[in-house]
Amino acid sequence: MSDQKPQPTAIVSSAHLAQSGAELGAEGLSAFEYGLIVAGGAFQRWTVRCMAAVGIADLSHLDVLVLHSVNHRDRAKRAADICFVLGIEDTHTVSYALKKLVRLDLVARERRGKESYFAASSKGQKACTAYAEVRERCLLDAFKALGLDNTEVEGAADTMRALSGLYDQAARAATSL
Repeated sequence: MSDQKPQPTAIVSSAHLAQSGAELGAEGLSAFEYGLIVAGGAFQRWTVRCMAAVGIADLSHLDVLVLHSVNHRDRAKRAADICFVLGIEDTHTVSYALKKLVRLDLVARERRGKESYFAASSKGQKACTAYAEVRERCLLDAFKALGLDNTEVEGAADTMRALSGLYDQAARAATSL
């Protein structure tokens, strides 16, 4: 008789997590988490390389996300609002990104009393528009080739948001342990 635990059948990043509660679906959860790791890395590479394709090569993934957030709906935003929308607790990383984007003339800063508000400059707006064009050229046809329609993609997005809520709830629970 062997003392070895059965190996998971799904692709997982941490087999010990998949085995810890197999009867509760831990293997599926580990496979999902591995998918998040792989997709997250691919998305980060994509955002940086897409922005480089439009001629702005010095931005990190977070810088690109902050620029798009600032450009969203053509309204000035506070750093706290950007952190909230992007789900970022480490506010100094967003502050650093904003300083960098201001220095590159992609974002403009305006003081209103004690608050600073940030809006995309015309250069930043053009960069976001060019990003959208590269995205359409490089990514949308690939999505269509998968045979997915908008409803399926939106359903996947809804599921990911629901699961992110579960992870947020679990994070709060883990904090109190």
